[in-house]
Amino acid sequence: MTIGALAYGRPVSAATSVLTSTPAPSSGTTLSSSGGTRSGPERCQWCGRELPTSTGVGRRRRYCAQACRQRAYENRNALERGAIPTDAVVLTQQERDDLADRLYQVRCAAEDVATALAESAGPAELAPLVTEMLAAARSAERIR
Repeated sequence: MTIGALAYGRPVSAATSVLTSTPAPSSGTTLSSSGGTRSGPERCQWCGRELPTSTGVGRRRRYCAQACRQRAYENRNALERGAIPTDAVVLTQQERDDLADRLYQVRCAAEDVATALAESAGPAELAPLVTEMLAAARSAERIR
């Protein structure tokens, strides 16, 4: 079982982009070799979001939403069929465009900082520009 994998099976069309990368390590709860869990909050096995604590009886939740459950199912089936490599990240055209927009914002913020430095801006002028660039970079880190 792959925990935290980002690949999922979907017919690849003109509206879908496939990027290959190494999946980010999952944080929080991890499975031990004995099948139990270590300390930390329970996390969605697809996206890594923290799951709400469950006090009822029955099986523990593995996914935070039906969409994550479906993507994990599609991922397992695609990997079994060999349709996509295990390190592939499949994005819809909208997700790809959103990522491109966020990367553009990072580039613009970096250009603003470079321009300010070329014009010998002081720390008071640079501080808000750097803060804006860091916020744009954090936003661009999100693939989904």
